Order: sequence, then structure tokens, then C-alpha cells
Amino acid sequence: MFKIILADNQAVFRAGTAKILAMEDDFRIIAQCQDAERLYHALDAFRNSVLIFTSTLKLDVPQLMDRCQRSGCRTIVVLEVQESPRPWLEQGVQGILYRSVSGSVLMECVRKVATGEAYLQHALDVMVRHQNEDEVGARVRDRLTPKEMKIVALIVQGCKNKEIALRLGTSEQVIKNYLRSIYDKTGVSDRLELALFIIHHKMLAEAAEAVGNEMMAQMY
Repeated sequence: MFKIILADNQAVFRAGTAKILAMEDDFRIIAQCQDAERLYHALDAFRNSVLIFTSTLKLDVPQLMDRCQRSGCRTIVVLEVQESPRPWLEQGVQGILYRSVSGSVLMECVRKVATGEAYLQHALDVMVRHQNEDEVGARVRDRLTPKEMKIVALIVQGCKNKEIALRLGTSEQVIKNYLRSIYDKTGVSDRLELALFIIHHKMLAEAAEAVGNEMMAQMY
């Protein structure tokens, strides 16, 4: 059984990663952390684990690697597309992935790192995948209506159906109806998958962020 600690300040991505890993019988998520304090506590409490953490946490990497070494934990960092893996390799991180990683690559990386191997997701694969995701994101963005895009923006912000209905001046049932249309257009089955889909498709994520910022500005 591979014990896994997840550390990410993006709750949606953290939950999505946990959901993917939980499907494997030999993986066990023993802690989920959103900041450095919780992460260091987990490292002390759960020795000999695999730590998956994101560069967006802005951790003191030498300190982190020292704590991991003392607790017998191996490390996998998740980078943003534009980041170079070199600084992390120089710090001794055993596995390197990118935010757009697929479930199969994620699981392959965890298994290799857990058994003492190193794993580096190929930069060319990341660039091709990122380009393809941008194209998919652009197509979906163009298919969504302005009202659907507002709902997408609020879901990314973590809003529930009741809050979305209140913000948009409608009923929860109407929001549910819109969500069914959004799910059909994005090819997902629930709001968690929708949030992950948005995060992984840059053009769609940027459009949702712009709409969210516009809605926020209108409140003040």
C-alpha cells in the first residue's frame, strides 16, 4: 500500500487528484494539506509516504526536502506549464509532473517514485497536450452561452447551486437545468469534473476568470 500526502492550495485540483488516486487499490490518501503548516505536520505524522505537492504553494524547498529526508518521504512536484523542471531536479525532487497531467501518467509517476525510481514528465508531451487542451478549451468556450459562462465562473469559485441561483436571481432548479447543458457541452458528469476540466483548459479557465472578475466588479 502506497501512502500519499497531497499538498495544494487549489482545493478543486486537490480533490480531483485524490479522486483519481482513490480508484487504485494500492493507493491510500492519508492527508490533504492546503498550506505549509499542515504539510509539515503531515510529514511528521506519516513517515515513509509519497508527497505530491504543487509549486504554487511557494514552499521553502531546501527546508521541505530536509524534512522529507528525515521522515523518509519521497517527493513529486506538480509544476505549471511554463515552469522549468531544472531547479526542482537540483533540489533532489524525485518526481516532476505538470498541472495538466493525465490520470494514467499521475499513477505511473506515483508508483515509480514510491518504489525508488525517478520520474520526469516529458516537456514535449506537456507542450503538445497543453496546445491540444487550449484548442478544446477554446471550442467549449465558444459553445457556452453568457449565462452558462457565469455559472461556470461561479462553480470555479466554489459556489453551490443555491448561492449561484441567488447571485443570478433565479431558482436552484433553473441552475440545475443549465448545469445539465454545461455538462453535455464539456463531456463531464459532475461539478468536480467540470471544475477540473476548466482548470486544465487554459482558454476556458481565462474566460471564466474574466467573467468572474466582471461579476465581482458589478457587486461594488
